[in-house]
Amino acid sequence: MADEHLYRGNAPVRLNKWMAELGLCSRREAEALIAGGGVFVDEVKVEQPGHKIEPGQTLKLDERAQRAIASKFTAVLNKPVDYVSAQPEEDQIPAVRLLKTANATDGSRGPAKDASLAPLGRLDQDSHGLLLLSDDGVLAKAIIGPQHSLEKEYLVTVDGKITDGRLTLLRNGLSLDERRLKPAKVTMVEGQTLRFILKEGRKRQIRRMCDLVGLRVVDLQRIRIGPLELGQLEPGKWRSLKAKERAALIAASLPPKTKRVTDEEGRPVRKGRSFIGRGGKKPNRDRPKNEDRRPPSGRRSGAKPKRRFD
Repeated sequence: MADEHLYRGNAPVRLNKWMAELGLCSRREAEALIAGGGVFVDEVKVEQPGHKIEPGQTLKLDERAQRAIASKFTAVLNKPVDYVSAQPEEDQIPAVRLLKTANATDGSRGPAKDASLAPLGRLDQDSHGLLLLSDDGVLAKAIIGPQHSLEKEYLVTVDGKITDGRLTLLRNGLSLDERRLKPAKVTMVEGQTLRFILKEGRKRQIRRMCDLVGLRVVDLQRIRIGPLELGQLEPGKWRSLKAKERAALIAASLPPKTKRVTDEEGRPVRKGRSFIGRGGKKPNRDRPKNEDRRPPSGRRSGAKPKRRFD
């Protein structure tokens, strides 16, 4: 069964760019799928990588293209304490060892022994919760790339007195490694438990933030990455990331689009020579069309009139 996507944009756009915006693949991977003959627009096979899709047209991927996209492996794991998400040292146990077929909640088969899986957002050995292990480069760029802006949510239990002043500092006012931290959302849950929502991931960031304000982290659990939630996944269990979840993660990482002003029928509203909000030089509409714009005879444009002395 073909995978279909209706293009609802206002103007034509390069197909490989739109496929990347959908979270289907990268632009380079889209070009490879087009070259392989697996991409169709309104039932017509696309043969040129620079092909533009028009508003109202439908993109379709055949089964070969879908298999190529789905060939990337991404595991959604509830990592327990005492497992390391990155490369282990000495007697440490890597979290990838939990990705056995017997531990999968959806019947997925574990990765091959020679699979190279990277953590998409590390989780400390003494922390637990949502961890993604993947060989998907497109997804990795969306979650941990230099331009990523996905929120990551944590439940943190601390030891120490929680005051309004300390909460204010945690939200906006701390620096680590001589660099200012981005504003964080920190709220009370109950008792000694706080909810942290961050848009960056410095090394042991939450623990170090709490240390700076006189609080000690007792327990730290990650429960969300962007639109993906840990849910009811039990510790030590895992499942495969669904195609819709992958697309949602990539789409959520993209910068917001400039909002265009449209009329009642959804068409872009124009002002002068350009769309509203896109800038551009505006024409002078005050000058009559038939007005003679030439300077008076014998005088250069912009030159001052000569003074006469009688």
